[in-house]
Amino acid sequence: MSLNLEQYVSEFTAQNINGEHLLQLDGSKLKALGMTSSQDRAIIKKKLKEMKASLEKARKAQEKMEKQREKLRKKEQEQLQRKSKKMDKSSSDATEGTNEQ
Repeated sequence: MSLNLEQYVSEFTAQNINGEHLLQLDGSKLKALGMTSSQDRAIIKKKLKEMKASLEKARKAQEKMEKQREKLRKKEQEQLQRKSKKMDKSSSDATEGTNEQ
């Protein structure tokens, strides 16, 4: 509707075309849905291309954030392990000192 192509809404709705399905449509599928105007198909295909690029950009950003979180988790885990080893060593050193006396 934002593209002024309201005339196709009823057919898209009747064919259960949702956002996910919409991204899979190409020129021939659009034509089969009753979109006979090549100009209208061109508008839709251009917008779909923009949407796919935007989705890909968002997916890459999400992956980057997940990698950063994982890296941070590993770093925190390593710090906890080092801290634990230091505490174990101090505890064993104190125990050895008591045993020697």
